[in-house]
Amino acid sequence: RDKRAAEVVAERPADPPPAEPRRKAMAKSDPPGKTTIISIDADRDNSAVEIGGVRVTHPDRVVFPGQGITKRVLANYYLGVADRILAHVADRPLSLVRCPQGAGGDCFFQKHANQGFPDAFKPVRIKEKSGSDIYLYIEDERGLVAAVQMGVLELHIWGSHVKSLEQPDRIVFDFDPDEDLDFKAVATAAADMRDRLDALGLVSFAMATGGKGIHVVVPLTPRDGWEEIKAFSEALARTMAAEEPKRFLAVATKSRRAGKIFIDYLRNGRGATAIAPFSTRTKKGAPVAWPVTWRDLAKLADARPATVETAAALLKKQKTDPWKGYFDVDQVLPFERLKSR
Repeated sequence: RDKRAAEVVAERPADPPPAEPRRKAMAKSDPPGKTTIISIDADRDNSAVEIGGVRVTHPDRVVFPGQGITKRVLANYYLGVADRILAHVADRPLSLVRCPQGAGGDCFFQKHANQGFPDAFKPVRIKEKSGSDIYLYIEDERGLVAAVQMGVLELHIWGSHVKSLEQPDRIVFDFDPDEDLDFKAVATAAADMRDRLDALGLVSFAMATGGKGIHVVVPLTPRDGWEEIKAFSEALARTMAAEEPKRFLAVATKSRRAGKIFIDYLRNGRGATAIAPFSTRTKKGAPVAWPVTWRDLAKLADARPATVETAAALLKKQKTDPWKGYFDVDQVLPFERLKSR
């Protein structure tokens, strides 16, 4: 209820409470391989902790409603998979899906830097169609924890590194199905793309996106430019759509997708991004993008085989890295072979 005018008076500030001495608290029993909580700074924020060298405020705030996954739990997830995710994420320009109130609140997509980011995020100026702007990248574990602190729930990566921006080193084909399509059809479609790439002499790897679809990823030795990469991926996607129009389409129009799979090649343009392996997704259940072997892909029931809560156990069960040899692949686009056909 509103106040009467006579009740509206100027407020007087109260005396602040006496400052408490700064204190430190060590975590009693952190799991092996986890970074311990180093300190609590009562003078600044009595709920702030330091994890992995980064100050994290409100560590017990839930970021995935329904799972009880907090910022602290999410930071520990990333520290647990740091070696694996950084191999794909470090030193690449990023686009970030930020959800300041958690996955249940409003989220937004951010690709340009602004004030307030921890120094674990590094700036890089990149030319755009008109002028240039500052983008962000990370280098190490501190960057992963800083992302958690900034409410980042998805890490999307460029197809190139900051030191070789104009020479992409990966191609991504995103198999994005109609909502009602059986997942087995998506897995079969991805395997068909693998076979086509293999016939061109290109090795590829599969990843369950943590959403609906599958990414077929082709590692490349950085040589060709963005125009060549995009032209090749578009030609391959359109060829599949033309040969099997009842299964595939190469345009993003959702009204035409009923019963079909959109082969999204648009992630291979300059400035476009794709979800990073091992990144969390802003989906119910806290799924993560999960690299798989081609054999295991055929056994999956959906594109969400791993979550923040199950990832550690799944990694322990793996006898070998499903993307073993990924970083040893030395291949370029087979333009000479295609010209000779």
